[in-house]
Amino acid sequence: MKRWLLVCVLLFSNSTFAEDMLHLYNWNNYISDDTVERFQKSCNCKLVQDYYGDNEEMLAKLAAGATGYDIIVPTQNAVDSLIKQDALRPLDKSLLPNLKNIKPEYLNRDFDPGNKYSVPYAYSTTVIGYNKQKMQKLGLPTDTWAVIFEPKYLTKVKGRVTVLDSQRELMAAAMKYLGYSINDTDEEKWKQARDLIIRAKPYWAAFNAQSYIKELTVGNIWLAHGYSSDFFQAALDAQKAQRNFTINWTIPKEGAVIGMDSMVIHKSGPRPDLAHKFINFMLEGQNSAELTNLIGAGNPNAAALPFVKPEIANNPAIFPDPETTKHLEFMKDLDRKHRRIMSRMWTEIKLKQGEDDGLFWKALAALLGVITLFVLARAAYRAFRAARFSNGGRSTVST
Repeated sequence: MKRWLLVCVLLFSNSTFAEDMLHLYNWNNYISDDTVERFQKSCNCKLVQDYYGDNEEMLAKLAAGATGYDIIVPTQNAVDSLIKQDALRPLDKSLLPNLKNIKPEYLNRDFDPGNKYSVPYAYSTTVIGYNKQKMQKLGLPTDTWAVIFEPKYLTKVKGRVTVLDSQRELMAAAMKYLGYSINDTDEEKWKQARDLIIRAKPYWAAFNAQSYIKELTVGNIWLAHGYSSDFFQAALDAQKAQRNFTINWTIPKEGAVIGMDSMVIHKSGPRPDLAHKFINFMLEGQNSAELTNLIGAGNPNAAALPFVKPEIANNPAIFPDPETTKHLEFMKDLDRKHRRIMSRMWTEIKLKQGEDDGLFWKALAALLGVITLFVLARAAYRAFRAARFSNGGRSTVST
């Protein structure tokens, strides 16, 4: 009797307290709390989130053996990598009726033909952000990569500029400025981009992918190479802090990188059923729009536009017009050979000094050389004096 009572209690406990769980591996602050709450109510399940700061971190964690993630939200080049690793489940599109809401231009991309594995979630552009009042006062252009790379402009903002600490993103900006595709892998063109970066480097305050939002917001930095959604946040923060300046951002006329994050289902996840429910839920217009309103991300979902705040929907740096869109490129994954070449050039960029820094280091090396010679000469003189006195002050030269 006691045994049957125990079984009944266990069954009751499991049915009452156990709950379905969906594990989401996502960028930080990339889904609103309200959206999470509504999804949990709609599926009667628990959404458990884990976060990553960039695609390389996410890929490295998975490569190290992390498992159990149902949904991941990688950028297109990382989607490409995961597909090549055979790490993703094919989508069951019969469970995704809201897929029809995605604009056609964001479907069937090179990294996932036919969208067999991925569904567009949001996008951002890599652009120029700036302190509007400072740039106007200095008479500097804000619609061209020249302001990031050309010394004639950089001399006016020296020490007030940051660029992303990302080899792909910075090289892509340089390639665009030089008139090349960001996905061109010609090594000679890469060398031109590398040299352009090295020439501009002495004028920059830092390679910065972490704190440039704050630096712009407090006024320490006046010009930055970064992500459109980050500049959206910087503008909000400056407004809330009642700064006497505003933060703007623009897509350079030469073009820029567009990064599209997509929802994919990882093979190690135990709940592909809930994963499909989550994807279809996020494809509903209101749910998709909440992300755009939260962080200023671009939105590939046509059904979301009526729910997007007008000041965001009308911002051409978030929703570019067709002409600007022609100059935006999705970054493709590199093969192993070109990754090695890119890494080598990145090391050269980080270690090699620009013209101004080169003169400084040469002068410092010369000064250290003089000091070294002086120290050696002094040591030799002391040794000579010690030798003389050890022989009673007499010369040690034989005659």
